Amino acid sequence: MSDEIDEVFGRAAELFAVLSTPIRLRIISELCHGEKNVGQLLAHIEAAQPNMSQHLNIMYRSGILGKRRQGAQMFYRIADEKAAMVCRAVCTQMTIDSAVN
Repeated sequence: MSDEIDEVFGRAAELFAVLSTPIRLRIISELCHGEKNVGQLLAHIEAAQPNMSQHLNIMYRSGILGKRRQGAQMFYRIADEKAAMVCRAVCTQMTIDSAVN
């Protein structure tokens, strides 16, 4: 049982590590509204294009995001709904806490 628990905590720590930057949380928030390409994400998130691409690549390699190519455009979507649920839960709670304080 301890090995299973250690594995669960290990996977959770990996997820939190990937979600540990504000830009990645913003990306997830944007993609919760549907698939978007890099240009569409940049219209809502202030970042340099190479920086955005680096974050998207990290999230894709971790399995949080999926992607598809359409011509010259790459479109990203949420592939791991658990990551989106964690993001929503934490950010919602932070918003509630900010409003109360």
